[in-house]
Amino acid sequence: MITIVSGTNRPGSNTSKIAKAYFQILNDLQIDCKFLSLETNTVHTKNADFERVENEFLIPAQKFIFVFPEYNGSFPGILKLMIDNSDVSMCFHNKKALLTGVAAGRAGNLRGMEHFTGSLMHMKMTVHPNRLPISLVHKLSYVDDVLSDEVTLDVIKSQIQEFLTF
Repeated sequence: MITIVSGTNRPGSNTSKIAKAYFQILNDLQIDCKFLSLETNTVHTKNADFERVENEFLIPAQKFIFVFPEYNGSFPGILKLMIDNSDVSMCFHNKKALLTGVAAGRAGNLRGMEHFTGSLMHMKMTVHPNRLPISLVHKLSYVDDVLSDEVTLDVIKSQIQEFLTF
């Protein structure tokens, strides 16, 4: 099972739109996947709600797709809080990760993906080498808040195909 993590808690974010594109593509391929929104799930406090997130999304996943924006040259604190609150060995050890950074700027959160890669490797995860930076995310084509930019969708599909055999 693959868990797609929309790595921000900002309402209506472009991150969520990109993460939902991953979810739709995997569903179209009939791949078992779940969508974890940090906007709509409690991950900043270790409580019963967080235990549900662990049991439903984190522990059963063998692979993760993390889609996250650039926050101050790195990755969002809410994503770090989710990891810090989790049982790292049960949730992340010896699992695989695919990273996609999104940003309004031209670098697509390259620095944040590099920082996050170091954290994931420290947690004994294997990170796929094709980390996708999506730049100028706010200028991509969307129809009813669904990503419709064909070039970006093609790159995402290619990245997913690589990850499925990884």
